[in-house]
Amino acid sequence: MIWAELRTEAGASINELMKAPDRAARFQVSADGMLFDYAKTSMTEGARDGLLTLAQTRGVETRREEMFGGTAINRTEGRSVLHVALRAGKDTVIKVDGADVMPGVRDVLGRMRAFADYLRAGRHSGAGGAITDVVNIGIGGSHLGPEMGTLALRPYHDGPRCHFVSNVDGADISDCLDGLNAKTTLVIVASKTFTTIETMTNAWTAKHWMERHGGDPSAQFVAVSTAEDKTSDFGIAPERVFGFADWVGGRYSVWGPIGLALMLAIGPERFDEFLAGGAAMDAHFRDAPLDRNMPVMLALTGLWHSHVCEHPTRAVLPYDQRLSRLPAYLQQLEMESNGKRVEMDGSLVQTGSGPVVWGEPGTNGQHAFYQLIHQGTQVVPCEFMVAALGHEAELDHHHRLLLANCLAQSEALMRGRDMATARELMRKAGFNGQELEMQAAHRVFPGDRPSTTLVYERLTPYRLGQIIALYEHRVFVEGVILGINSFDQWGVELGKELAKEMEPLVAGDVAPDDKDASTQNLLAFVKALRD
Repeated sequence: MIWAELRTEAGASINELMKAPDRAARFQVSADGMLFDYAKTSMTEGARDGLLTLAQTRGVETRREEMFGGTAINRTEGRSVLHVALRAGKDTVIKVDGADVMPGVRDVLGRMRAFADYLRAGRHSGAGGAITDVVNIGIGGSHLGPEMGTLALRPYHDGPRCHFVSNVDGADISDCLDGLNAKTTLVIVASKTFTTIETMTNAWTAKHWMERHGGDPSAQFVAVSTAEDKTSDFGIAPERVFGFADWVGGRYSVWGPIGLALMLAIGPERFDEFLAGGAAMDAHFRDAPLDRNMPVMLALTGLWHSHVCEHPTRAVLPYDQRLSRLPAYLQQLEMESNGKRVEMDGSLVQTGSGPVVWGEPGTNGQHAFYQLIHQGTQVVPCEFMVAALGHEAELDHHHRLLLANCLAQSEALMRGRDMATARELMRKAGFNGQELEMQAAHRVFPGDRPSTTLVYERLTPYRLGQIIALYEHRVFVEGVILGINSFDQWGVELGKELAKEMEPLVAGDVAPDDKDASTQNLLAFVKALRD
């Protein structure tokens, strides 16, 4: 009944709500230098109270402590969920089945630091001298996390150039390797099982490329994997294999060995700052009251939009070009975590699962899809984020324009433009009669379109850690409230299984007799083109 009760609070005018003098102050949360504003939504005081009650009755606080305490909350896989351990402080103790996992975490992180220092100092050499380039081969979380983070922290790069390959499409690795020196390139193969078909296909291609062009794969390959037998068979020495436990899911793994490419780019000290930012958000998430808890309120605002107002998508709009891959990263984080059809107990989800997440950086998106956001018939809640300061002091006039556009867009979505104002604009432009009415109609903006805004001083390693952890905990809270297991991903399995069956059919080695008519037809057309 709680969702039905909450829906009775829906429909309020954002513009009317904003007339309350204390609206902005009461609908914001601050945490360690960041401000989350959700005043430009239709959430009322009563709705917020109801959502907070929902969070309590669904056991968010209890489940939160279970997660941090090492309880196996991922019931379908029988695992703890401890990506938070990868960024925990040096004195932290976290036990799984009675054993403290932190010594192992610290050991691997120490090995990563030592390797990074050694390589960045030019002492780990390829066949042609010091390493100049790093190619990270992975997919999903083992690709999106380090790629997003490395791009985001470009001002802090003082190590080798980093490149990323994920797609099994040969164009991806071909374009990446083109122009690189095989004798001074290090390849990181990131696959926990060392069996992921896309990753291993690309890894073998990279190895053959290196051999053909005079490199030394025995010295220039690193593995992020727990399958030491397979990494050994591939030819990677044990000291260059960095593993992580099964209680770290791929999309939550950038904090550990999966983040090795990021560490090589920015250095261990900056990587530690990144971890510290995540740990700071962990502490805030555990300690702050629910109504002043940034991950909780971000989650409740998301649920208000998706499950009460029934808006099926949300747009992530970072006004920071270096966060251009953040929407894709959050798309995986949220949709792979909460895109489920059943609750934890196996019963069908009654309230709907997580929304479609998408986005692009500003201001580019303004010249692409903002037309629909402002005047389309479906409402898209927007999540803006922006830094008060950029890294390019000599280009501060650029950053002022960026800030102005970000703040103006959220205001425009809320304020809109009515027909009377549009008519006056067209009258001043010289239109009259039916032509004026037609022109004015095209210039009406409905307004009352919801948005949130996250503001921080500057995008630093620490801030990036905060932002990623913020969204991780947001996903957790939403999953608990919806009764979903946010930490498995069975939905990716069937397609992978069928792809293995499909390859010999594409090759023409097996007749597709048991396939449906559409698939048979497509295979026949492909075969005719390839022959």
